Amino acid sequence: MSKRDLKKYLTELTKEQLEEQIIELYEKFSPVKTYYDFVFNPKEDKLLQECKVKISHEYFPIKKPNAKRRPKAKMRRSVAQKYIKHFILLGVDPFVIADIMLYNIEIAQTYSSQNFIKQELFYKSIFNSFEQAVNFSISNGILADFKERIIAIEQETIQQKWKNKYDFEAILDKIHL
Repeated sequence: MSKRDLKKYLTELTKEQLEEQIIELYEKFSPVKTYYDFVFNPKEDKLLQECKVKISHEYFPIKKPNAKRRPKAKMRRSVAQKYIKHFILLGVDPFVIADIMLYNIEIAQTYSSQNFIKQELFYKSIFNSFEQAVNFSISNGILADFKERIIAIEQETIQQKWKNKYDFEAILDKIHL
């Protein structure tokens, strides 16, 4: 069904029929429920904190009380990417989304400053996240608000002697930061 056909169908419904369909969608489909729950009660601060905790546990997992040893860090970029995509779909404030994007990189750098990482893919993945965060900040007109953090991330790649530190530098050169 095309968007035009859907609009035509919806205009033929009474207000009561429309309300019934929306309630049915809300009850049947979890993404619809999530969307309406967010629209009517955004609580972006709570979402932001929950997201940051999950991302930090990817790098610094919490030892369970009865566990014999500390769990291994998973370092999955996909966890943050899933949240970022979800937040964009919900229409969360771009400042919150950019904050999560940069936080993901910062926590990864904190981890790499304390642990040797030999996988090249880790560094490439963090660079991709950096590029995405910078582009997102530019497209939403909020680059100036995150300038210090972006520069600090690039400086940290130099400090930690990342092999791809020049890629980070090249992005800053392109945008004249």
